[in-house]
Amino acid sequence: MEDNNEKSQDISLDGYKENILELNKGWLEWDKDLIFNVRTQMGYEIEYDANLQWGCAPTETLLSSVAGCMAIDVFYFLKKMHAEVSSFKIDFSGKRKPDPPQYYESIDLLIKVNGEGLTPKKLDRAISLSHDKYCSVYNALRKDIKVTVSYKINED
Repeated sequence: MEDNNEKSQDISLDGYKENILELNKGWLEWDKDLIFNVRTQMGYEIEYDANLQWGCAPTETLLSSVAGCMAIDVFYFLKKMHAEVSSFKIDFSGKRKPDPPQYYESIDLLIKVNGEGLTPKKLDRAISLSHDKYCSVYNALRKDIKVTVSYKINED
């Protein structure tokens, strides 16, 4: 019975992925030194600082965006699979190429999820749906980046 329920979960994404903003925009403005301020169209602000004293590096937000996009997808699919999630956290790390352009060579994501009705099968399916089909950020990355996703269920 669980198999039929899980197969039907990837069909309906009502209210989630259908209402994207097709055009995303914002602005980035130099502040001082190597510090730049970003404001998104929704009004969110980010400070980028090459010296990492007053803000974060753009590569940090890229890495956290991969984790954030996957988190939203996986959490959403687990709920659709009738799992009762009580906590959800992703530890993430990325290894960058030492020479310019210093892109990420690998990204590791460790999902720590607690709750009822969580199974490895459900997590594997949710991760697969996000990774292969729905995670916009992941799918915008270089195709040669090695992304590893693992998880721990009901462990602290």
